Amino acid sequence: MHGEYKVPGGKLVVVDLEVEDGLIRDFRLAGDFFLEPDTALGAIDAAVEGMPVESDASTIAAAVRAALPEGAQLLGFSPEAVGTAVRRALVTAPGWRDFDWEVVHEKAVSPRMNLALDEVLTGRVGEGRRRPTLRIWEWDQSAVVIGSFQSYRNEVDPDGAARHGFDVVRRISGGGAMLMAAGQIITYSLYVPASLVAGMTFADSYAFLDDWVLQALRSVGVDATYQPLNDIASPSGKIGGAAQKRLANGGVLHHATISYDIDGRVMTEVLRIGREKLSDKGTVSAAKRVDPLRTQTGMARADIIERFKDTFRALTGAENGAITDDEYREAEALVESKFATDAWLHRVP
Repeated sequence: MHGEYKVPGGKLVVVDLEVEDGLIRDFRLAGDFFLEPDTALGAIDAAVEGMPVESDASTIAAAVRAALPEGAQLLGFSPEAVGTAVRRALVTAPGWRDFDWEVVHEKAVSPRMNLALDEVLTGRVGEGRRRPTLRIWEWDQSAVVIGSFQSYRNEVDPDGAARHGFDVVRRISGGGAMLMAAGQIITYSLYVPASLVAGMTFADSYAFLDDWVLQALRSVGVDATYQPLNDIASPSGKIGGAAQKRLANGGVLHHATISYDIDGRVMTEVLRIGREKLSDKGTVSAAKRVDPLRTQTGMARADIIERFKDTFRALTGAENGAITDDEYREAEALVESKFATDAWLHRVP
């Protein structure tokens, strides 16, 4: 069995192994990482050798860490990366190019319609009725998008939202509120089969599914990095954040919002951002937490989006696609039955 895992912002970890009587045998680690001393490679191989095939990534990582000689240096990878690569080998997980991808970038629709499309398209990928897809959002009005489990009254100032023209909607994924001012952010959704992230921890899947956008950002001069669990950052500050939802049918939704040009004052007047929430970010100013791409790149929003799409196509071989009339109709019905209802918006008061 063969497994690979590209560490986001790091190196490629490759493992080859056999399975005999439920145990890992003939284990070999390889990759373009750096490791000192040389003898540490043999220690890692020996640590994984003979482990039960049911061992999860964390258990494998703990065994690797315990076996490392004192002072060992792992550059570009980690014991957790080894564990992930082993799990991907054991479940024969595919890579990006093992799927036929689409890139969709279509007309502007309402924030509620965007959220409904996320649910519809994720479901269809899970059912095998749509190819895995990257969709770039466009929307026709500003909105605050709160996470599935957030309290409406704790997160949003209704008076501030109304004053600045922001609708308030709730998405199906967890995470924090997104201030989606028209023309000021870049939002994308990935609709993927669960097999693409098989063998990864939930946290690792965030880093894996956002690695392509880090590459795109670096190509326009932004030194972007992934900050666990779900932040994308640069040396100047936070750029954006991601969220996920996994459906029972095997579809995975991963979507992220990247700030292009944001008004920090408006953000503090629309969102109820408390000092406690900001304390772990190292700042007491909400306006300083998000650093827009416009100031870092000097590029138009449309040009950055094109770079995003080009980077994704180069990684996956994706073709341009479209949302079908049937998918739009299903999403419109879901807006009426769910996303436009008070019951959904206020499901957590």
